[in-house]
Amino acid sequence: MPAPLFLADDEATADLGRRLAAALRPGDLVLLHGDLGAGKTALARSIIRTLMADPGLDVPSPSFALVQPYEANGRNVIHTDLYRIQDPREIDELGLFDRPETIVLCEWPERGGDELAERASGEVTLTIPPSGEGRLAGVTFRDGRGF
Repeated sequence: MPAPLFLADDEATADLGRRLAAALRPGDLVLLHGDLGAGKTALARSIIRTLMADPGLDVPSPSFALVQPYEANGRNVIHTDLYRIQDPREIDELGLFDRPETIVLCEWPERGGDELAERASGEVTLTIPPSGEGRLAGVTFRDGRGF
């Protein structure tokens, strides 16, 4: 795994999101790991705004809706948050994989069981350094693609 990237502030997180968006392909499932407040939603927001080519797009957290779909520029994106999932079998009801060309960004994927990990094409882990300043981001893709 490459060394984690240091994200000094929100703009650095948004920049990483833009770079990740450029590397994503139809059908990718990207797992977003990190504690509460680590920046998963902020990163997903930047990715979605970039893919939709709309920097002002309202991208709410899917914490309560569980799934937020987006469609523009010939791209389909689903942003999901599994924090409130009680059983991995509930994921089937969310329709995350109904359209094989959809890019899925998944927060709290550990609640989804092993199947999500097996299907994932990429993973991003965000951590808060001991100093509390900035974030560390580890990014890996199964096929080794860079971004």
